[in-house]
Amino acid sequence: PEEADPLSPTHLDRWAEAFAGRRVLVLSGAGCSTPSGIPDYRGPTGRLRRRRPMTFDTFRGSEAARRRYWARAVVGWPRFAAARANPAHLALADLEARGVVTGIVTQNVDGLHGDAGSRNVVELHGSLHAVVCLGCGRRHRRSDVQSWMLAANPTWEPTWAAAAPDGDAHLPDDRIDTFVVAPCPTCGGILKPDVVFFGEAVPRPRVERVRAWVDACEALWVVGSSLAVFSGYRFVRRAAERGIPVGIVNVGPTRGDDLATLRTHADVAAFLPALARRLSPA
Repeated sequence: PEEADPLSPTHLDRWAEAFAGRRVLVLSGAGCSTPSGIPDYRGPTGRLRRRRPMTFDTFRGSEAARRRYWARAVVGWPRFAAARANPAHLALADLEARGVVTGIVTQNVDGLHGDAGSRNVVELHGSLHAVVCLGCGRRHRRSDVQSWMLAANPTWEPTWAAAAPDGDAHLPDDRIDTFVVAPCPTCGGILKPDVVFFGEAVPRPRVERVRAWVDACEALWVVGSSLAVFSGYRFVRRAAERGIPVGIVNVGPTRGDDLATLRTHADVAAFLPALARRLSPA
């Protein structure tokens, strides 16, 4: 049965006893970054919020969609780039340094695990801190692209807008229609954030690396993910099929709840530091 207080010594001890001495692989999702001020797509119910995310086919095939994406991204970027690691990221970095956590597979694109000090990180869906040209394949720093976009719109003054997931922002249509999208300075091609959009496949080498990590671990923790997207859920299923114990910490239901050895409904920024204090190195 679910513990009434997930931060109680009794409940924390259940986790500590279940995973003591095990090499733990972590799969993190948006709930790990919401305490840093980065909104998620689904929230506690696990259902998509009102505004649907951009798909790869739409981005590639529609100039209007690219204008809408980049106009919003230019407004949202300063706030996104200013986000800082929170206690959940710091606790996982500490557990890695102590030999408890062997690696982190994150569905997030914010780079905060690395900022917190974690070394063995696979960014399953890429990183918003990089941009790739769909024409020549050259990668650019997102900060440079921000400068190019602003230079292409000298009279366009970004105003405050409500933050949206993945560095996006909510803007009215009349602000978007006048935005000019800067091209790749190398070949004039289409610039795309170096992230996996909805409808786009995670690169196979990345998937194979994570599979190898799952097969080598002795426990898998899911922290802050509803597992609604198959790209992460498949690894939980793989661990369960191999008899690897799975612990899930998330606010709200997840797709993997029936596969969990331990399931806790809690804010990961509160739960993980408390758990870290109870775990010793593997």
